[in-house]
Amino acid sequence: MPFDATISAEIWNAKYRFLNEGSDGDADVEGTWSRVAAAIAEAEPGRGRRHWREKFNDALMDFQFLPAGRIIAGAGTGRAVTLFNCFVMGTIPDNLDGIFEHLREAALTMQQGGGVGMDFSTIRPAGAPVRGVGAKASGPLSFMDAWDAMCRTVMSAGQRRGAMMACLRIDHPDIEDFIDAKRDPARLRNFNVSALVTNSFMAALAADQDWPLQFDGEIYRTVRARDLWARLMRATYDVAEPGVIFIDRVNASNNLAYCETVSATNPCGEQPLPPYGACLLGSINLSRLVESPFELNSRIDEARLADLTTTAVRFLDNVIDVSRYPLREQEIEAKAKRRIGLGITGLADALIFCNARYGAVDGVALTRRWLDTIRTAAYRASAELAAEKGAFPAYESALLERPMLASLDPDTRAMIAEHGLRNGCLTTIAPTGTISLLAGNTSSGIEPVFAFSYQRRVRQPDNSFVEEPVQDYALTLWKKLKGDAPPPEHSFVSAQTLTPADHLAMQAVAQQYIDSSISKTINCPEDISFEDFADVYTRAYDLGCKGCTTYRPNAVTGSILSVAKTDDAEKPVAETKLMSLTPRPDALIGSTYKIKWPESEHALYVTINDIEEDGKRRPFEIFINSKNMEHYAWTLALTRMISAVFRRGGDVSFVAEELKAVFDPRGGAWLGGRYVPSLLAAIGDVIQRHLDSDTIKAVVAQESGPRVKPRGCPKCGAAALIRAEGCDKCLECGYSKCS
Repeated sequence: MPFDATISAEIWNAKYRFLNEGSDGDADVEGTWSRVAAAIAEAEPGRGRRHWREKFNDALMDFQFLPAGRIIAGAGTGRAVTLFNCFVMGTIPDNLDGIFEHLREAALTMQQGGGVGMDFSTIRPAGAPVRGVGAKASGPLSFMDAWDAMCRTVMSAGQRRGAMMACLRIDHPDIEDFIDAKRDPARLRNFNVSALVTNSFMAALAADQDWPLQFDGEIYRTVRARDLWARLMRATYDVAEPGVIFIDRVNASNNLAYCETVSATNPCGEQPLPPYGACLLGSINLSRLVESPFELNSRIDEARLADLTTTAVRFLDNVIDVSRYPLREQEIEAKAKRRIGLGITGLADALIFCNARYGAVDGVALTRRWLDTIRTAAYRASAELAAEKGAFPAYESALLERPMLASLDPDTRAMIAEHGLRNGCLTTIAPTGTISLLAGNTSSGIEPVFAFSYQRRVRQPDNSFVEEPVQDYALTLWKKLKGDAPPPEHSFVSAQTLTPADHLAMQAVAQQYIDSSISKTINCPEDISFEDFADVYTRAYDLGCKGCTTYRPNAVTGSILSVAKTDDAEKPVAETKLMSLTPRPDALIGSTYKIKWPESEHALYVTINDIEEDGKRRPFEIFINSKNMEHYAWTLALTRMISAVFRRGGDVSFVAEELKAVFDPRGGAWLGGRYVPSLLAAIGDVIQRHLDSDTIKAVVAQESGPRVKPRGCPKCGAAALIRAEGCDKCLECGYSKCS
């Protein structure tokens, strides 16, 4: 099975291919599917194992069913990793010992590759008395800083970039500081943050009433609900966070509300979970199931879709039994309720294949039909599994009266009444950035197509670059079947042309068929008015959504990838405009700084050269030299990367901030009367000193103004980061991050 795109082969080789010194590694992507299918089939009884291994393998072939990346990369490798993507940690107690015990648990979970979500609402507000010691509490944000530092430490120890979600209730006395926290571009960088908004707050907002901020039954002060909401909306408008979780709606619609209370989500927000809950994900790729794409009779065979759903439910249920768990409490919770998160990807491309428009009446109708088919098939499959293997241990007949089950057809309800369910929750829609790239660069999750084509720069062995075109799967198939004929404007729409109302229409209809939640980013134009922006959130609440996340280009998080405008109104395909490197002049001016690190016998010398453009100077390149050859490889790699960022121009102050945040687990050192957490942080200090010098400061300040440059990828340096489903994804190298 050849890959549809070069980037797919590169993603597979870099992220999902199992390479072993022996002969049992993945020779090709079919080998990956065979490895995964065999590993997950091990949960079956011996006599049925071969049948289900073949059934699972058939579902994985041609990228029809895409398990989450953790499963593809880890299943059948023998590695000590979890196959669950994310977790919500236990309830944080309001005492120092308990807080730091939960910090330890979060670190252990992240060490195995799991992202974590926490509700910090249980920690008393800043200034509250701490009885018995005559002190005052530092508040939940101070402990969020501790979690943030822990995440940086885990990263600096060589683990994958961490992903965390911090939640705080809208009635917590520290909610205003929480809302404003990420206005500081250096604070809580490893967190997504979301406010837990209650129904009573939304009622107070509608009635223009006062709102009490309280903790443990004590009211600390009262604010006007509309003022607090405006503050939340203004922060989100300016810096893209916090997101909003309608927490009462989450709990009211939760299948398992009779035995649990949810107060946090995983880092991307699609999986509301109880304490120690785990997030297990897989997606049906709708774009691979459309028959006769672009024709008048194009369709998805719903019987085939239902059969694939049945297989996927069994697959994910088996993962619960074969996976490792970072903590014993997580294993107990997962096996007591057997929660899975089956969702979709490739929705936007599937709609294009069926000549329907994302967000319009025809697109909404097809989305409703497909998701209804998946929901019904998933619940039937879980009831059949319960008849065969037993219902989940926490099952009670009260589940039948929960909203999602009450809306099922009578035959499916009768099956559940007779056999119970194998899984307490079944459906979610997750971000699928990297696995969508693996599947031929199909559209991601429930999101629209971001850009139909763009140029990707690929480094060659001689350090030169070649450019290669990358296309969305829908455009690739159109050209294959239709040649040079112009794509129809009605269906070939992208995030550049859709309105927030189009996004909301899709999220709202999908939520009706999803028992967990949906990871969805509503892209808003930079020039949207504040009033219209705030209305997106109230509309999301009115339409029945469980949460709302928007993204508007701003000066703190940067701009979404720029797309070149076209004068041809007939052409709906957006071409990206990536920034090229500035050529190096023959001579540059600069400064050299000396760093004497205590553990190193020889000093490091950091040289930063500047370029003059239009009478102004800006940093252009960096070199690090030392007689200590232990530093050679990483300093060379570091200087090449930083120089590439410098040469692209724009606001480069984030380079210093990122380096200064690196902690060495072996300990830092005291330099100039100040503790520096690592040698990399010391280099960050040097870069900061250079940027703060009089000759550079004016240029950096000017570049940091209202005009926002495209965001640079932290892996390859290209200005190619887009924001979707709460995650960053690089359209050039495939890097992704949900934090």
